[in-house]
Amino acid sequence: MKHARVRYNNEVVLATATADDQLRLADGREVAEHEVEWLPPIEPRTAFTLAINYADHAKELAFKAPEEPLGFLKAANTFIGHRQKTVRPSDVTFMHYECELVVVIGAQARNVAPEKAYDYVAGYTVANDYALRDYLENWYRPNLRVKSRDTCTPLGPWFVDRDDVPDPMNLALRTTVNGKVTQEGNTRDMVFGIPALIAYFSSFMTLQPGDIILTGTPDGIVDTQPGDEVVTEIEGIGRLVNTIVAESRHPA
Repeated sequence: MKHARVRYNNEVVLATATADDQLRLADGREVAEHEVEWLPPIEPRTAFTLAINYADHAKELAFKAPEEPLGFLKAANTFIGHRQKTVRPSDVTFMHYECELVVVIGAQARNVAPEKAYDYVAGYTVANDYALRDYLENWYRPNLRVKSRDTCTPLGPWFVDRDDVPDPMNLALRTTVNGKVTQEGNTRDMVFGIPALIAYFSSFMTLQPGDIILTGTPDGIVDTQPGDEVVTEIEGIGRLVNTIVAESRHPA
């Protein structure tokens, strides 16, 4: 099932998807997508992000694929919902999207064996993890100003239950900018798949329900400008729409 969190009539409510991806509120009312303010479908606890976790993206950046996951943390302030606006800082010359499958942890996990990893997954969603290249100090573990800027990680629109995604390691990813396809890939091309990532992170810290893992992005990243509509889409998970705005009009 597909779940959402939205604000409707000034209240935060839970909803599920109808057959045509409109919304059925918890009280049974059905509303259209444009009638609500979309929030991230979950409230992330600890957010893990992966650098260079697709072989083609490593090649695009002229890097060797890593020998172990290159993980770092992302702050909660950066998450926004479907159809919300992301601010492009005025001093940035290159700001690109990253279409990413997000794994949502559903049970406390410590020292998880890879073959048991999916037992600890609650479900999945989509992230658009913008990166601000001008602030980059380390390609392998990007610093806070690159990955934790306000509004720079749209999430959603749906949280999809684990059992409704039979093979999360074989899902097509696609990004369009103003309707033009600029990025395509498949989750099967991850350097470290979902079982390996859960095993890795749980080997040195306890994962908790609500923790999320952003699993990286394939190649095909391009600069985005104010006014651009960026759509990051993952097969079976959702189509996440976001618009870039200038900092002068929307101070961060």
